[in-house]
Amino acid sequence: MSTFIDFVLHINDHMVNLVTNFGDWTYLILFLIIFVETGAVILPFLPGDSLLFAASAIAADSRYGLNICAFFALFLFACVAGDSLNFYLGKHTEQLLSRYQWFSRFISQESLAKGRHFFEKYGALSIILARFMPIIRTFVPFVAAGSGFEYKQFLRYNLIGCVAWVTLCCGAGYFFGNIPFVKEHFSMVVIGIIVVSLLPAVIGFIKSRVSRNKN
Repeated sequence: MSTFIDFVLHINDHMVNLVTNFGDWTYLILFLIIFVETGAVILPFLPGDSLLFAASAIAADSRYGLNICAFFALFLFACVAGDSLNFYLGKHTEQLLSRYQWFSRFISQESLAKGRHFFEKYGALSIILARFMPIIRTFVPFVAAGSGFEYKQFLRYNLIGCVAWVTLCCGAGYFFGNIPFVKEHFSMVVIGIIVVSLLPAVIGFIKSRVSRNKN
């Protein structure tokens, strides 16, 4: 766990090491991280927003020879494909659980319940909104499929959310990630990104607890 926290807080340093050691393979490695973050329902804790920000900041530095357009295309494809896989798993939940009972052991029922509540509250709009909310975004496609949502309709909303998410995160990293103040306080910036992205979920949780106590 400490290794994971260190990776997130010093993601810029680890990104430089990744590029130095793996070169062009960095594109594939980062693609897989984003794909798995949303595609594998059992791994919602992998970095998303901060990884896009850090990768784009590195791409803006000509010393590393990375292409921001390639990152944009790969990240976009990764989150759309990941959400599509997630949707497929949600669509075939009963079959998966009956055939692979161990599958349910790796799914956080609490997080799944939050995703279900979020989807029930915002409906189709939740597919767009959830893309900006870590953990929640991993479970909304799964819940949407289980509720009988059509994939074509899901894909339409999902594309809007993914394009907006990748544009915002990559754009912020590319244009602001190499500002001296940001580079000197990169860990604090990453923490800020995490806090801001988690804020809607925290506010929603507090509101639900308050309303529950009132009742």
